[in-house]
Amino acid sequence: MLIICPGVHAADWTESCLRGLFPQGLPPCLVNQGLPYTAHGVLNQLAQAQVTQDEPLIWLAFSAGVVAASTAASYWHHQGGRVCALIALDGWGVPLAADFPCYRLSHDHFTHWSSGILGSGSQNFYADPPVPHEQLWQQPQQVQGWQVSTTQRQATTAAAFIRQILRRHGCMEG
Repeated sequence: MLIICPGVHAADWTESCLRGLFPQGLPPCLVNQGLPYTAHGVLNQLAQAQVTQDEPLIWLAFSAGVVAASTAASYWHHQGGRVCALIALDGWGVPLAADFPCYRLSHDHFTHWSSGILGSGSQNFYADPPVPHEQLWQQPQQVQGWQVSTTQRQATTAAAFIRQILRRHGCMEG
């Protein structure tokens, strides 16, 4: 199941993001309706939806939503829940140090570099040319950039990078 943790913005931003990521239709998901910077609301929604700890979860978060996602995912994991991955879009200033795979996407190289100091995954993405912060979330299919690891750099889009992660962790087919 995909857990979506938006930032502080209008709901249509998230709708646009999901249409760009999943033009063929959404996988099973839960969208955080609570405050984006608190894990409590996300965990309550999981409980209300009767999500069990053996259900594999992938967390997709943007901006302030990265605070809630990283905290809730870590709590879920330490309570015995299955966390397949955390995908953080422009979670600048939010540390990503976990016992599960984490991936960062950034709207520019500076944010990529400066966020990496606080932890990042083995593969990450940054927009090149840089785009406005909100465009990374609203239109990931249009954001060109680089998928980077410690050994290579490959041109791609933010949406293609996210879909690759979702396939790798069993949230998408093909």
